Amino acid sequence: MDTSESTDSGTEARSEARAGDRPGEPDAARPDRRGWRGWAMDTRPLRRPAYRRLWSSTIVTSVGSQLTAVAVPKQIYDITGSSAWVGYASLAGLLPMVVFALWGGAVADTMDRRKLLLITNIGIAVTSLLFWLQAVARLDSVVTLMVLLALQQAFFGLNSPARNASVARLVPPEELPAANALGSTVMQTGLVAGPLLAGALIPVIGLPELYLIDALALCVTVWAVVRLPSLPPLTGTETRRAGWRQVAEGFHYISRHKVLLLSFLADIIAMVFGMPRALFPQLAAQTYASFGEGVALGVLFAAIPVGAVIGGLFSGTFSRARRHGWMVIGAVVAWGAAVAGCGLSRNLWVAVVFLAAAGIADMVSMVFRGAILLSAATDEMRGRMQGVFTVVVAGGPRLADVLHGTAGSAFGPRAAVTAGGLLVVVLMLGLAAAVPALRRYRV
Repeated sequence: MDTSESTDSGTEARSEARAGDRPGEPDAARPDRRGWRGWAMDTRPLRRPAYRRLWSSTIVTSVGSQLTAVAVPKQIYDITGSSAWVGYASLAGLLPMVVFALWGGAVADTMDRRKLLLITNIGIAVTSLLFWLQAVARLDSVVTLMVLLALQQAFFGLNSPARNASVARLVPPEELPAANALGSTVMQTGLVAGPLLAGALIPVIGLPELYLIDALALCVTVWAVVRLPSLPPLTGTETRRAGWRQVAEGFHYISRHKVLLLSFLADIIAMVFGMPRALFPQLAAQTYASFGEGVALGVLFAAIPVGAVIGGLFSGTFSRARRHGWMVIGAVVAWGAAVAGCGLSRNLWVAVVFLAAAGIADMVSMVFRGAILLSAATDEMRGRMQGVFTVVVAGGPRLADVLHGTAGSAFGPRAAVTAGGLLVVVLMLGLAAAVPALRRYRV
């Protein structure tokens, strides 16, 4: 897409968002943010009641969902004694999530997104209750767990595009980076706090109750969605049915808008070639064994989410950035450089610092890629864009696990991590140089 195309697309989205503003909402003008306020997290979106309800529910469910994310593999391992079955279960949830995220994006563009959120959140809550019932009944059935996991991921695939696309209807365009930073920070906090809480609760209350806590937390989300305003399509799409033709239209839309395509490619480059988590066990057992294998493994897994949370807490500058394309390019390059620094580090704590820096860069990338998707796409396409986004975000790290695991076995973990990080830098800079649409994009 040339410069005029990106400008037209952004103008259309901004005009559309202004048309959807509701009377009585707070003024969207940017406040004077001097001194430390200019660096601290921009909380202006929380002044808007609808967004505040959605965000507040995320605080609870981001932790609750991680309880189930820990409980399922723990229960499968307890039943089978095999890590291979844990991996198979992860793949069992991937296909339904991919299929229903793509279809769910089309559904989100053809019906009231509030209604879709309500249906899918109730479905996820019921699935968590079924997880609890099978655990209490001591079925000890891996097949049952994998079926429930597939069902849960299908509901998640339907839910995520509608949830993310709704943000652009709840806040004005200039607050989208701040809203994305608030949401991403909460989710990353859940990635840190949830597993820690699960590890502390399992010896005290047992495994089944983790599922029950998640189901109760989802009731908070259902309540928040009930109180959201109606979010019907802005254009006359009520007679259109969501099918695979609409999914194909979404991919055609991406192919015609280069800035959207490039935002997806940037994430694929960063995650597929630069996400080293599959090598953390090998690094903990070999490179950092002198620090204690268990300690090393725990801090390696926690470092990136902790860095992302830190980045979110100091995200005040995000709202002032207008060159969103350059922010994505810089963040992906910084991610790759930090991952390469981790691979070169022989000291555990130096490696953790590099991984935390990578987490900060990942937060910046998430915020501005999300802002580009919401501002450069029209409302009738936002659901489908978020469906593809969900697939890319979930699928990229899984491909990285295969790629890095294979490279780590062949060349050693440090060499694989370093090479992956450097490859991210080279590929991102090459992409930015070859296709100028992302460099030129601004709001």
